[in-house]
Amino acid sequence: MRSRLRRLVLGATALFTAASALPAAAATTDQRAEQHPSRDGMSAVIRYTEYGIPHILAKNYADLGFGTGWAQAADEVCTLADGFVTLRGERSRYFGADAPAGGDLSAARTNLASDLYFRGVRESRTVEKLLAERAPVGPSREVRNMMRGWAAGYNAWLKQKKVTDPACAGASWVRPVTELDVAARGLAIASISGEGRFVETITAAQPPAQGTAASGARSARTPGAKAVAKAADELWGDPGMGSNAVAFRGDTTANGRGLLLGNPHYPWDGGRRFWQSQQTIPGELNVSGGSLLGTPAISIGFNAHVAWSHTVSTGIPANFHQLTLDPADPTTYLVDGRPERMRKRTVTVAVKDGAPVTRTQWWTRYGPVVTSLSPQVPLPWTGKTAYALNDPNAANLRFADTSLGFSKARSTGDVLASLDRHQGIPWVNTIAADRAGHSLYTQSQVLPRITDELAGRCSTELGRTTYPASGIAILDGSRGDCALGSDPGAVVPGIFGPARMPTLKNAPYAENSNGTAWMTNADRPLTGYERIFGTVGTQLGLRTRGAIEDVAAMADRGGLTVADLQRQQFANRVPAGDLAAGDVARACAALPGGTATGSDGKAVDVSAACGVLKAWDRTMDTGSRGALLFDRFWRRLEQAVPADRLWKVPFSATDPVRTPTTLNTDAPGFPTALADAVAELRGAGIGLDAPLGAHQFVVRDGQRLPVPGGAGRLGVWNVIEPTWDAAAGGYTEVPFGSSHLQAVGWDGSHCPVARTLLTYSQSSNPKSPHFADQTRLFSGEKWVTSRFCEKDILSSPKLKVVRVREPR
Repeated sequence: MRSRLRRLVLGATALFTAASALPAAAATTDQRAEQHPSRDGMSAVIRYTEYGIPHILAKNYADLGFGTGWAQAADEVCTLADGFVTLRGERSRYFGADAPAGGDLSAARTNLASDLYFRGVRESRTVEKLLAERAPVGPSREVRNMMRGWAAGYNAWLKQKKVTDPACAGASWVRPVTELDVAARGLAIASISGEGRFVETITAAQPPAQGTAASGARSARTPGAKAVAKAADELWGDPGMGSNAVAFRGDTTANGRGLLLGNPHYPWDGGRRFWQSQQTIPGELNVSGGSLLGTPAISIGFNAHVAWSHTVSTGIPANFHQLTLDPADPTTYLVDGRPERMRKRTVTVAVKDGAPVTRTQWWTRYGPVVTSLSPQVPLPWTGKTAYALNDPNAANLRFADTSLGFSKARSTGDVLASLDRHQGIPWVNTIAADRAGHSLYTQSQVLPRITDELAGRCSTELGRTTYPASGIAILDGSRGDCALGSDPGAVVPGIFGPARMPTLKNAPYAENSNGTAWMTNADRPLTGYERIFGTVGTQLGLRTRGAIEDVAAMADRGGLTVADLQRQQFANRVPAGDLAAGDVARACAALPGGTATGSDGKAVDVSAACGVLKAWDRTMDTGSRGALLFDRFWRRLEQAVPADRLWKVPFSATDPVRTPTTLNTDAPGFPTALADAVAELRGAGIGLDAPLGAHQFVVRDGQRLPVPGGAGRLGVWNVIEPTWDAAAGGYTEVPFGSSHLQAVGWDGSHCPVARTLLTYSQSSNPKSPHFADQTRLFSGEKWVTSRFCEKDILSSPKLKVVRVREPR
């Protein structure tokens, strides 16, 4: 039986290989077939190996998309279908207007707000207009075919298979999709950090009532720098998107070839999950990695020559324009003294068990009118002033082409070339390494073209506070000379061209943990970029500090292999613990009578905590005793002690990795935080020396799996962010953290040396055999050996071959 199966696979591979080796005339015929499929329809061969990882083999890009859509539906049909309901603006119709929207594709709090926004996008035909653009502004023929194929594959699965996932089995909202739906999902992902953050205020903004407009109302107050920094952290410091990645140059490795460790941090449930696959068109494309659900290309991955990963950047992907309004009409604004009427976007949304809701949104040449930067920073629409949001990623369908360029790259230079040509990366950095030994970091992303010169010349009074403090630009929208302009080489006006991007080539290591480009390598700091990209010379986060300490030491040691990357991923070192736990234990032991007063005024016996913290091994391994106590203490300490009083030795830009240091245990909030942490654990019935894994966990198939790792605020590389619920007795199941892990290198063969792990497993369907298998591996800090080359795929003891095709 096994021999017969291998013959079948080899026959299919030979068929596809022969098709890819056609002469030029036949290749032209094949290109026509991409646009006009035969009557046999689309098809692909999917070879499944261990852990349900599909290796998709196809003759062309349409068929590749078909196989990808089919396989994604098989694993994640309910999650995908829920996202398409969002994109069609139909959540209120099926789930109720006031129900939570979920947050997968925007920050909308309610279904109604989500529907009003996405329905408006659809009715404005934004996606259709972008699809009609020639590449590189619009998607290439290859990506169009992949999107079309993905939709056909998803639909074929729906027609041929039965939904078993209880999340949507039998649901009327699980419906076929079109290429437009797939493209709309790509656009929503691109703009999730821009317009997607402001859905609530975009859909709620209304002109002032009569009388209010006539009087001019009150003017917007200018908030302080602290309020602005807090607002920026809430908007663009979202813990829902993070990551680590490091690339090592060849002279630091055992064989002179590059190494890459990618560790994105993402939600474990819902539409932001990664999904793992290999995509192959013989002679054209061969790439393995993780795709964001609903997208046809590999988002983070590797091939025989290069590997790449992404980390959420510090760049601010949107800006604001303050409008000067016509005194007679608050829906008309002035540019160089000439009036322009706002465009009304009137949207009607169907509502479950209720009448349809109709609302009007207001749009300008800059973008939609908004009325707040955050709850703490209002942007009132008065009779004199309004504010418009500019998000260049709201017209960016170039992400898939950029990723496809990475998939076909043969070097880090090709990765840069794809970034330069397509300019489609919306809100992340790119870190890459190749088999020739090159390393790369670049913050090549789509940002509004806000130069420091433009901000200095055109910032409003509020903008003069927000831009230096947070990189959020608020420009004078009444002046034509404050337009964003165009950079040489920019694909579209109003964004930075490739030459402006902070980039570090061929450093011994290039590391990013969501910090600024400045400290990508401590010995080769990057400077000279505009403030909107991030800061220079400012205090680093503990995760960045810890990561640089670790990877710099690895590079100095040299002789690195993929096994070293694997060890780094699961070292679970706690930089905050290394810096402070000893001081905490000593200060604890010095407390009079071994007691401290909590925030509720009650005395707490903390004496037992002193020994626990002293003995703690400073890791967040599942068996670590004291890790949970330090975790809860540190969170309380950050709340009780202002950041500028937390350390005795302040930050120094000349020693950014080692400062600030020496915990200020004399701060009045220190004993309070310790008392509160001890009382909190005891109140939840948790021992102070309880092993971390007993209380940081997920439940899969009725089994409680301990989860290693810890909070980013502690500096832990392997980020895990559980949710504390005192009433439920401590941490609930882990909802967020390390996701699609990859440790990649090369040897003398044509096959990359790769270890991967999808922490939450391939399927969210509890009835799937691949609902928890990789999660068990993650719990035990184990990896999957990648099967990239044909010999490795064919030798899998779990090999299962499925030929999928369009139904006739």
